[in-house]
Amino acid sequence: MNKVSIVPCSDYSSAKEAIARALDLLGGLENVIGKGDSVLLKPNILAASPPEAAATTHPAVVAAMCEFVLSAGGKPVVGDGAGISRPGATAKALKTSGIEEAALRAGARVVNFETAGFSLVEVPEPLQFRKLYIAKPVLEADVIISLPKLKTHELTYYTGAVKNFFGALPLRCRKETHLLGERDLFGEAVADLYSVIRPDFAVMDGIVGMEGNGPSHGKPINSGVILASRDCVSLDIVAAEMIGFDPLKIPTTAGVLKKGFGNQCPVVVGTPLKEVKKKFKPSSGGVSKVPPFLTRRLGKYYTAYPRINQRKCTRCSACYNNCSPHAVERLADGSFRINKDKCILCYCCRELCPNNAVEIKKSLLATLLTARESIFQKT
Repeated sequence: MNKVSIVPCSDYSSAKEAIARALDLLGGLENVIGKGDSVLLKPNILAASPPEAAATTHPAVVAAMCEFVLSAGGKPVVGDGAGISRPGATAKALKTSGIEEAALRAGARVVNFETAGFSLVEVPEPLQFRKLYIAKPVLEADVIISLPKLKTHELTYYTGAVKNFFGALPLRCRKETHLLGERDLFGEAVADLYSVIRPDFAVMDGIVGMEGNGPSHGKPINSGVILASRDCVSLDIVAAEMIGFDPLKIPTTAGVLKKGFGNQCPVVVGTPLKEVKKKFKPSSGGVSKVPPFLTRRLGKYYTAYPRINQRKCTRCSACYNNCSPHAVERLADGSFRINKDKCILCYCCRELCPNNAVEIKKSLLATLLTARESIFQKT
């Protein structure tokens, strides 16, 4: 029976107590961690963003988990890899997010996936990739714990405990995954990754989540919960439903269920789900709930493409360096533009732009059909 614990928590000053309660409801970490075990704690460190922006796992959650791992007899190791293809991006993100300082103060070792090296591993019963490169610190850990942030996502609608380990891939592999070009195929690729890295535990930072244009440019929202589970799939199903999404339509969740992981009906312990539900605004860019058959028939009249706002653009090259199909082109004057004929709508340019300069340009019909009041929108 896959259980998910839910504990209310209105402020990060109470995070440690809430996490302790969430862990106790599941039997504690002592049943997972053995004395002397190396425990890899994987927070969400997308880019150099301060804690108050709600794009990364809050340092208070990371610090508390490091302390609980130590109490259980384990050796905490905190690590991740940022999503931006630029030397030093992960190091900067670790510092700016406050995660590095919090982890070190709590007695953990901090590793940078960007520089720690990767090993090639076979994927069992692959859906998209037969082999994947995985960060060595993950493969070397005795116990793996996912520490995701509760956020919306333009490509996968919601991002949580399963997708959190996308950061364990080198950027080249992440680009190849985005090149698949479809949400469902991307979800299957993440499921392949999950079949190699199956965390032993997951604790979600849902005290302040992100709604709207997540995972990096949405708005913080006080969601007031800590969620935990020994099964990442179950946690994602409960968390997605909690914020108003159909869990089975989340591509990453559908992918892992297709591979036989988790189940569709986890059991909630602690606070009932109905008492903490809070509808998040979906992305205004990537999220579209218009039936696919209709968008195909509408053809050129239904378009939604990323476009660079030249007034906001600082020409940092983040979009150019991280575009998998090379749809972002550098012009003679040093500015950038997005070639719609090459664009696969993965929204990496938008997700990784530090200046929020990549906007979604929609046709009038697309704007009308994706409006929140649309008759096609379902939760």
